[in-house]
Amino acid sequence: MAQDIVFNQDMTSTDFASVIETFAVANSFRDSHVMPMRSVFYSVRHKLRQYGIRGDMAARPKRMPSIRRKLSSSTIKFDQMNDLGGCRAIMHDIRGVRTLIAAIEDSFPHPIRQRYPYIERPKADGYRSHHIVFNFNPSGAEQVAFAGRRIELQIRTRLQHSWATAVEAASLYRGEDYKHGQGDQDWLRLFELAGAEFSHVEECPIVEGMPNHDERVKELKDLNRKLRATSVLENIKNATHFAETNRHDAGKYFLIRYRKDHTVAVEGYDSIIVATQELGDAEFRIASGQDDDRVVLVEVGKISKLVQMYPNYFGDVSLFVSNLGEICEGRKPVEYSMAKPQVVASKPREVGSTTALYRRYTKWFEKKR
Repeated sequence: MAQDIVFNQDMTSTDFASVIETFAVANSFRDSHVMPMRSVFYSVRHKLRQYGIRGDMAARPKRMPSIRRKLSSSTIKFDQMNDLGGCRAIMHDIRGVRTLIAAIEDSFPHPIRQRYPYIERPKADGYRSHHIVFNFNPSGAEQVAFAGRRIELQIRTRLQHSWATAVEAASLYRGEDYKHGQGDQDWLRLFELAGAEFSHVEECPIVEGMPNHDERVKELKDLNRKLRATSVLENIKNATHFAETNRHDAGKYFLIRYRKDHTVAVEGYDSIIVATQELGDAEFRIASGQDDDRVVLVEVGKISKLVQMYPNYFGDVSLFVSNLGEICEGRKPVEYSMAKPQVVASKPREVGSTTALYRRYTKWFEKKR
Protein backbone atom coordinates (compact mmCIF):
# COMPACT_ATOMS: atom_id res chain seq x y z
CA MET A 1 0.00 0.00 0.00
CA ALA A 2 2.77 2.46 0.88
CA GLN A 3 4.67 1.87 -2.36
CA ASP A 4 3.92 3.61 -5.65
CA ILE A 5 1.65 1.54 -7.86
CA VAL A 6 2.84 1.53 -11.45
CA PHE A 7 0.74 0.06 -14.24
CA ASN A 8 2.54 -0.60 -17.52
CA GLN A 9 2.66 -3.01 -20.44
CA ASP A 10 5.31 -5.14 -18.72
CA MET A 11 3.00 -5.96 -15.80
CA THR A 12 2.18 -9.66 -15.66
CA SER A 13 -1.29 -10.99 -14.99
CA THR A 14 -0.04 -12.21 -11.61
CA ASP A 15 1.21 -8.74 -10.69
CA PHE A 16 -2.06 -7.18 -11.82
CA ALA A 17 -4.09 -9.67 -9.78
CA SER A 18 -1.91 -8.91 -6.74
CA VAL A 19 -2.59 -5.18 -7.07
CA ILE A 20 -6.33 -5.80 -7.41
CA GLU A 21 -6.26 -7.93 -4.27
CA THR A 22 -4.30 -5.25 -2.38
CA PHE A 23 -6.89 -2.62 -3.30
CA ALA A 24 -9.75 -4.93 -2.34
CA VAL A 25 -8.27 -5.68 1.10
CA ALA A 26 -7.38 -2.03 1.76
CA ASN A 27 -10.80 -0.77 0.69
CA SER A 28 -12.53 -3.43 2.76
CA PHE A 29 -10.59 -2.50 5.90
CA ARG A 30 -11.18 1.22 5.37
CA ASP A 31 -14.89 0.59 4.70
CA SER A 32 -15.13 -1.27 8.01
CA HIS A 33 -14.65 2.15 9.66
CA VAL A 34 -17.69 3.71 8.00
CA MET A 35 -20.34 2.40 10.40
CA PRO A 36 -18.24 3.30 13.51
CA MET A 37 -17.60 6.73 11.94
CA ARG A 38 -21.32 7.32 11.50
CA SER A 39 -21.96 6.26 15.10
CA VAL A 40 -19.48 8.86 16.35
CA PHE A 41 -20.99 11.41 13.95
CA TYR A 42 -24.50 11.00 15.39
CA SER A 43 -23.26 10.81 18.99
CA VAL A 44 -21.49 14.16 18.62
CA ARG A 45 -24.49 15.69 16.88
CA HIS A 46 -26.63 14.57 19.83
CA LYS A 47 -24.24 16.44 22.16
CA LEU A 48 -24.65 19.60 20.09
CA ARG A 49 -28.43 19.43 20.47
CA GLN A 50 -28.31 18.38 24.12
CA TYR A 51 -26.15 21.35 25.13
CA GLY A 52 -27.56 23.84 22.62
CA ILE A 53 -24.18 24.31 20.92
CA ARG A 54 -24.26 26.06 17.54
CA GLY A 55 -22.24 24.24 14.92
CA ASP A 56 -22.21 21.80 12.00
CA MET A 57 -21.10 18.20 11.53
CA ALA A 58 -19.58 16.27 8.64
CA ALA A 59 -17.82 12.92 8.18
CA ARG A 60 -15.69 11.19 5.56
CA PRO A 61 -13.43 8.16 5.14
CA LYS A 62 -9.76 8.90 4.49
CA ARG A 63 -8.69 9.08 0.84
CA MET A 64 -6.41 6.29 -0.43
CA PRO A 65 -3.74 8.71 -1.75
CA SER A 66 -3.60 10.28 1.72
CA ILE A 67 -3.34 6.83 3.28
CA ARG A 68 -0.42 5.85 1.03
CA ARG A 69 1.34 9.18 1.68
CA LYS A 70 1.07 8.67 5.42
CA LEU A 71 2.27 5.06 5.24
CA SER A 72 5.27 5.98 3.09
CA SER A 73 6.33 8.96 5.21
CA SER A 74 6.15 7.26 8.62
CA THR A 75 6.59 3.92 10.35
CA ILE A 76 2.89 3.63 11.13
CA LYS A 77 1.02 0.54 9.92
CA PHE A 78 -2.31 0.56 8.10
CA ASP A 79 -4.25 -0.91 11.04
CA GLN A 80 -2.68 1.63 13.42
CA MET A 81 -4.00 4.72 11.66
CA ASN A 82 -6.37 6.84 13.74
CA ASP A 83 -8.23 8.64 10.98
CA LEU A 84 -9.40 6.06 8.44
CA GLY A 85 -12.82 7.31 9.49
CA GLY A 86 -12.99 10.98 10.40
CA CYS A 87 -15.64 13.35 11.74
CA ARG A 88 -15.51 17.12 11.86
CA ALA A 89 -17.41 19.48 14.16
CA ILE A 90 -17.19 23.17 13.27
CA MET A 91 -18.38 25.48 16.03
CA HIS A 92 -19.35 29.12 15.71
CA ASP A 93 -16.79 30.24 18.28
CA ILE A 94 -14.13 29.07 20.72
CA ARG A 95 -16.67 28.89 23.55
CA GLY A 96 -18.64 26.32 21.56
CA VAL A 97 -15.48 24.27 21.00
CA ARG A 98 -14.71 24.18 24.71
CA THR A 99 -18.30 23.37 25.63
CA LEU A 100 -18.38 20.42 23.22
CA ILE A 101 -15.02 19.08 24.46
CA ALA A 102 -16.26 19.26 28.08
CA ALA A 103 -19.53 17.55 27.12
CA ILE A 104 -17.68 14.66 25.47
CA GLU A 105 -15.35 14.32 28.45
CA ASP A 106 -18.39 14.16 30.76
CA SER A 107 -20.01 11.24 28.94
CA PHE A 108 -19.73 9.63 25.53
CA PRO A 109 -20.65 6.15 24.23
CA HIS A 110 -17.16 5.53 22.81
CA PRO A 111 -14.02 5.65 25.01
CA ILE A 112 -11.31 8.19 24.24
CA ARG A 113 -8.09 6.60 23.02
CA GLN A 114 -5.94 9.66 22.33
CA ARG A 115 -6.08 13.45 22.21
CA TYR A 116 -4.21 15.94 20.10
CA PRO A 117 -4.94 19.42 21.55
CA TYR A 118 -3.73 21.51 18.61
CA ILE A 119 -5.67 24.54 19.87
CA GLU A 120 -3.89 24.72 23.20
CA ARG A 121 -0.67 23.53 21.55
CA PRO A 122 -0.91 24.71 17.91
CA LYS A 123 1.33 23.21 15.25
CA ALA A 124 4.31 25.27 14.11
CA ASP A 125 2.67 25.91 10.71
CA GLY A 126 -0.34 27.58 12.36
CA TYR A 127 -2.77 24.64 12.24
CA ARG A 128 -5.27 24.57 15.12
CA SER A 129 -7.98 22.04 15.89
CA HIS A 130 -8.77 19.74 18.80
CA HIS A 131 -8.49 16.09 17.75
CA ILE A 132 -9.97 13.22 19.74
CA VAL A 133 -9.50 9.58 18.73
CA PHE A 134 -12.18 7.16 19.92
CA ASN A 135 -12.24 3.37 20.15
CA PHE A 136 -15.57 2.29 18.71
CA ASN A 137 -17.77 0.67 21.35
CA PRO A 138 -20.45 -1.59 19.77
CA SER A 139 -24.02 -1.17 21.03
CA GLY A 140 -25.34 -4.45 19.66
CA ALA A 141 -24.34 -7.92 18.53
CA GLU A 142 -24.34 -6.88 14.86
CA GLN A 143 -21.63 -4.27 15.60
CA VAL A 144 -19.22 -6.49 17.55
CA ALA A 145 -17.05 -7.12 14.47
CA PHE A 146 -16.18 -3.39 14.41
CA ALA A 147 -15.21 -3.13 18.08
CA GLY A 148 -12.09 -1.06 18.67
CA ARG A 149 -12.07 0.67 15.27
CA ARG A 150 -10.34 4.04 15.65
CA ILE A 151 -12.37 7.10 14.67
CA GLU A 152 -10.99 10.63 14.78
CA LEU A 153 -13.06 13.70 15.62
CA GLN A 154 -11.76 17.18 14.77
CA ILE A 155 -13.34 20.06 16.69
CA ARG A 156 -12.57 23.60 15.53
CA THR A 157 -14.02 27.08 15.18
CA ARG A 158 -15.11 28.61 11.89
CA LEU A 159 -12.09 30.89 12.11
CA GLN A 160 -9.76 27.91 12.48
CA HIS A 161 -11.63 26.12 9.69
CA SER A 162 -11.20 29.11 7.37
CA TRP A 163 -7.42 28.89 7.88
CA ALA A 164 -7.33 25.17 7.05
CA THR A 165 -9.60 25.78 4.06
CA ALA A 166 -7.34 28.51 2.66
CA VAL A 167 -4.24 26.33 3.04
CA GLU A 168 -5.80 23.42 1.18
CA ALA A 169 -7.47 25.56 -1.50
CA ALA A 170 -4.25 27.48 -2.20
CA SER A 171 -2.38 24.17 -2.36
CA LEU A 172 -4.82 22.78 -4.91
CA TYR A 173 -4.70 25.80 -7.18
CA ARG A 174 -1.00 26.61 -6.93
CA GLY A 175 0.08 22.98 -7.18
CA GLU A 176 2.05 23.04 -3.91
CA ASP A 177 1.51 21.01 -0.74
CA TYR A 178 1.34 23.69 1.96
CA LYS A 179 -0.60 21.31 4.21
CA HIS A 180 2.53 19.18 4.57
CA GLY A 181 5.01 22.08 4.71
CA GLN A 182 6.09 21.91 1.07
CA GLY A 183 6.11 24.78 -1.40
CA ASP A 184 6.81 28.51 -1.55
CA GLN A 185 8.29 29.64 1.76
CA ASP A 186 6.59 33.04 1.62
CA TRP A 187 3.16 31.43 1.35
CA LEU A 188 3.98 29.05 4.18
CA ARG A 189 5.10 31.99 6.31
CA LEU A 190 1.92 33.93 5.51
CA PHE A 191 -0.19 31.05 6.79
CA GLU A 192 1.97 30.75 9.93
CA LEU A 193 1.46 34.43 10.74
CA ALA A 194 -2.25 34.35 9.94
CA GLY A 195 -2.67 31.35 12.23
CA ALA A 196 -0.98 33.25 15.04
CA GLU A 197 -3.28 36.24 14.53
CA PHE A 198 -6.35 34.02 14.58
CA SER A 199 -5.06 32.52 17.86
CA HIS A 200 -4.61 36.05 19.19
CA VAL A 201 -8.21 37.09 18.50
CA GLU A 202 -9.59 33.88 20.03
CA GLU A 203 -7.36 34.41 23.10
CA CYS A 204 -5.68 31.04 22.58
CA PRO A 205 -1.99 30.08 22.87
CA ILE A 206 0.26 31.26 20.03
CA VAL A 207 3.07 29.20 18.49
CA GLU A 208 6.26 29.67 20.46
CA GLY A 209 8.82 31.90 18.76
CA MET A 210 6.31 34.02 16.87
CA PRO A 211 6.97 37.79 16.76
CA ASN A 212 4.67 40.05 18.78
CA HIS A 213 1.36 41.29 17.43
CA ASP A 214 2.63 44.52 15.84
CA GLU A 215 5.54 42.75 14.15
CA ARG A 216 3.27 39.98 12.92
CA VAL A 217 0.88 42.45 11.33
CA LYS A 218 3.72 44.32 9.64
CA GLU A 219 5.21 41.09 8.24
CA LEU A 220 1.79 39.90 7.10
CA LYS A 221 1.17 43.20 5.28
CA ASP A 222 4.55 42.97 3.57
CA LEU A 223 3.96 39.35 2.50
CA ASN A 224 0.44 40.09 1.34
CA ARG A 225 1.77 42.94 -0.80
CA LYS A 226 4.65 40.84 -2.16
CA LEU A 227 2.51 37.79 -2.98
CA ARG A 228 -0.66 39.73 -3.75
CA ALA A 229 -2.16 37.00 -1.57
CA THR A 230 -5.64 38.47 -1.09
CA SER A 231 -5.87 39.00 -4.86
CA VAL A 232 -4.79 35.42 -5.61
CA LEU A 233 -7.23 34.02 -3.04
CA GLU A 234 -10.01 36.26 -4.35
CA ASN A 235 -9.31 34.85 -7.80
CA ILE A 236 -9.75 31.34 -6.43
CA LYS A 237 -13.08 32.37 -4.96
CA ASN A 238 -14.30 34.37 -7.95
CA ALA A 239 -13.24 31.81 -10.54
CA THR A 240 -16.31 29.72 -9.73
CA HIS A 241 -19.54 29.62 -11.66
CA PHE A 242 -22.46 27.28 -11.76
CA ALA A 243 -22.62 24.26 -14.05
CA GLU A 244 -26.21 23.35 -14.82
CA THR A 245 -25.71 19.73 -15.94
CA ASN A 246 -25.42 16.31 -14.31
CA ARG A 247 -27.47 17.08 -11.24
CA HIS A 248 -28.01 14.49 -8.54
CA ASP A 249 -30.65 15.77 -6.15
CA ALA A 250 -30.95 12.74 -3.88
CA GLY A 251 -28.81 11.42 -1.06
CA LYS A 252 -26.70 12.65 1.80
CA TYR A 253 -23.46 10.89 0.79
CA PHE A 254 -21.54 12.84 -1.81
CA LEU A 255 -18.62 11.78 -3.99
CA ILE A 256 -16.73 14.94 -4.93
CA ARG A 257 -14.51 14.78 -7.99
CA TYR A 258 -11.93 17.53 -8.44
CA ARG A 259 -10.52 17.42 -11.98
CA LYS A 260 -7.40 18.79 -13.62
CA ASP A 261 -9.47 21.17 -15.75
CA HIS A 262 -10.70 22.81 -12.51
CA THR A 263 -14.12 21.20 -12.76
CA VAL A 264 -15.73 19.99 -9.55
CA ALA A 265 -18.46 17.37 -9.98
CA VAL A 266 -20.62 16.02 -7.16
CA GLU A 267 -22.48 12.71 -7.20
CA GLY A 268 -25.12 12.08 -4.55
CA TYR A 269 -26.03 8.67 -3.09
CA ASP A 270 -28.68 7.40 -0.68
CA SER A 271 -26.71 4.25 0.21
CA ILE A 272 -23.38 4.41 2.03
CA ILE A 273 -22.56 0.94 0.67
CA VAL A 274 -22.99 2.04 -2.95
CA ALA A 275 -21.12 5.27 -2.24
CA THR A 276 -18.08 3.52 -0.75
CA GLN A 277 -18.02 1.07 -3.67
CA GLU A 278 -17.95 3.99 -6.09
CA LEU A 279 -15.15 5.60 -4.08
CA GLY A 280 -13.06 2.42 -4.23
CA ASP A 281 -13.61 2.05 -7.97
CA ALA A 282 -12.69 5.70 -8.60
CA GLU A 283 -9.50 5.44 -6.54
CA PHE A 284 -8.44 2.32 -8.43
CA ARG A 285 -8.91 4.09 -11.77
CA ILE A 286 -6.78 6.98 -10.49
CA ALA A 287 -4.01 4.71 -9.20
CA SER A 288 -3.98 2.72 -12.45
CA GLY A 289 -3.63 5.86 -14.57
CA GLN A 290 -7.08 5.60 -16.13
CA ASP A 291 -8.18 8.83 -14.47
CA ASP A 292 -6.53 11.89 -12.93
CA ASP A 293 -9.36 13.08 -10.66
CA ARG A 294 -9.04 13.79 -6.97
CA VAL A 295 -11.96 12.12 -5.20
CA VAL A 296 -13.36 12.28 -1.70
CA LEU A 297 -16.53 10.83 -0.16
CA VAL A 298 -18.28 12.93 2.47
CA GLU A 299 -21.44 12.71 4.55
CA VAL A 300 -23.32 15.81 5.64
CA GLY A 301 -26.61 16.19 7.43
CA LYS A 302 -28.11 18.52 4.82
CA ILE A 303 -27.22 19.03 1.18
CA SER A 304 -27.01 22.77 1.77
CA LYS A 305 -24.11 22.20 4.19
CA LEU A 306 -21.80 20.47 1.70
CA VAL A 307 -20.08 23.57 0.30
CA GLN A 308 -20.04 25.16 3.76
CA MET A 309 -18.38 22.15 5.42
CA TYR A 310 -15.95 21.39 2.57
CA PRO A 311 -15.28 24.77 0.94
CA ASN A 312 -11.73 23.76 0.02
CA TYR A 313 -13.14 21.53 -2.72
CA PHE A 314 -15.17 24.40 -4.16
CA GLY A 315 -12.65 27.24 -3.93
CA ASP A 316 -14.57 29.33 -1.38
CA VAL A 317 -12.00 31.01 0.87
CA SER A 318 -14.15 34.05 1.65
CA LEU A 319 -13.76 34.13 5.43
CA PHE A 320 -9.97 33.79 5.34
CA VAL A 321 -9.68 36.48 2.62
CA SER A 322 -11.84 38.94 4.52
CA ASN A 323 -9.95 38.37 7.77
CA LEU A 324 -6.55 38.67 6.10
CA GLY A 325 -7.75 42.02 4.79
CA GLU A 326 -8.92 43.02 8.27
CA ILE A 327 -5.50 42.20 9.75
CA CYS A 328 -3.64 44.13 7.06
CA GLU A 329 -5.92 47.12 7.69
CA GLY A 330 -5.08 47.02 11.38
CA ARG A 331 -8.37 45.53 12.55
CA LYS A 332 -9.09 42.27 14.38
CA PRO A 333 -10.22 39.17 12.50
CA VAL A 334 -13.89 38.38 12.99
CA GLU A 335 -14.67 35.49 15.31
CA TYR A 336 -18.07 33.92 14.94
CA SER A 337 -20.22 34.23 18.04
CA MET A 338 -23.74 33.22 18.95
CA ALA A 339 -26.32 35.91 18.30
CA LYS A 340 -29.11 36.48 20.79
CA PRO A 341 -32.09 34.36 19.72
CA GLN A 342 -35.05 36.26 18.29
CA VAL A 343 -38.64 35.14 17.88
CA VAL A 344 -39.56 35.44 14.21
CA ALA A 345 -42.26 34.04 11.97
CA SER A 346 -41.51 30.68 10.38
CA LYS A 347 -40.26 30.77 6.81
CA PRO A 348 -41.95 28.72 4.09
CA ARG A 349 -40.20 25.39 3.57
CA GLU A 350 -37.85 25.47 0.59
CA VAL A 351 -36.96 22.49 -1.56
CA GLY A 352 -33.17 22.00 -1.62
CA SER A 353 -31.27 22.12 -4.87
CA THR A 354 -27.82 20.81 -5.67
CA THR A 355 -27.31 23.33 -8.45
CA ALA A 356 -24.86 25.27 -6.29
CA LEU A 357 -22.76 22.17 -5.78
CA TYR A 358 -21.69 21.90 -9.39
CA ARG A 359 -19.10 24.54 -9.97
CA ARG A 360 -16.51 25.10 -12.59
CA TYR A 361 -13.22 26.79 -11.87
CA THR A 362 -11.77 28.74 -14.73
CA LYS A 363 -8.08 29.45 -15.01
CA TRP A 364 -6.79 32.91 -14.30
CA PHE A 365 -3.65 34.80 -15.10
CA GLU A 366 -1.89 37.05 -12.66
CA LYS A 367 -0.64 40.35 -14.02
CA LYS A 368 3.03 40.96 -13.62
CA ARG A 369 3.97 43.75 -11.25
